[in-house]
Amino acid sequence: MKRWIPFLKSEPVVSVVRLQGAIGAGGARGLSDRAMADAIEKAFSRGKPAAVALEINSPGGSAVQSSLIAARIMRLSREKDIPVFSFVEDIAASGGYWLATAGEQIYVDRGSIVGSIGVIAATFGVQEAMGKIGIERRIHTAGKSKSFLDPFQPEKPADVKRLRGMLDELHSYFKDHVTERRAGKLADDKDLFTGEVWVGERAIEVGLADQLGQMVPVMKDRFGDKVRFRRYGQKRGLFQRFGTQVVDDAVAGLEERAAFARFGL
Repeated sequence: MKRWIPFLKSEPVVSVVRLQGAIGAGGARGLSDRAMADAIEKAFSRGKPAAVALEINSPGGSAVQSSLIAARIMRLSREKDIPVFSFVEDIAASGGYWLATAGEQIYVDRGSIVGSIGVIAATFGVQEAMGKIGIERRIHTAGKSKSFLDPFQPEKPADVKRLRGMLDELHSYFKDHVTERRAGKLADDKDLFTGEVWVGERAIEVGLADQLGQMVPVMKDRFGDKVRFRRYGQKRGLFQRFGTQVVDDAVAGLEERAAFARFGL
């Protein structure tokens, strides 16, 4: 029988938070601040971890949710004086890269896709098709901007101008965040904010990542071979697991698949 000896030093622990999937405001799948809050809080508060490692595999999504998740991680890191390290798997693009910047250092695989620092809005227009099949659109609003970018009406130059202003503002916010978090590391001779992506070693060359490396060997090299790992991630509720949200999951899965497919994954 083992006895507890208080003066013996315990083995270091690294909390591992998995950030997998597209980033959105809700739903059973994907990432959101609300869905990840419990896992992130526990990763920093259970015991005294030597570090928190982020396993990231995300093509991006909501700018606000990306900001909220990263801000929560950075706040807890400061409050509890626990370093954070980011490890990119297949991809950390757009909002996924925003999450990666929550770490003090960003590690990538040689095949990891990194970047896509930009903002995109996509819609569609079906007014001509409606006319061909004899469907009339009837809409009544109080407030001249309530029908902004209505896909059932011809695109309005004023709406496009307004949308462009919103996208530019979000893009500026994204650039400011990356510039602050990667201060002194970004290449001076390269525009990194065009929405372009970089792979592996090239991402390191332009300053969007720090080193090649995988989570377990890097953490063992830093904290010793006896380091232990505690994993935290988004948990699905009982009803979700037993299929009461099958349709919601299926739709969300298709949307997430499409997001990854944009980068050939």
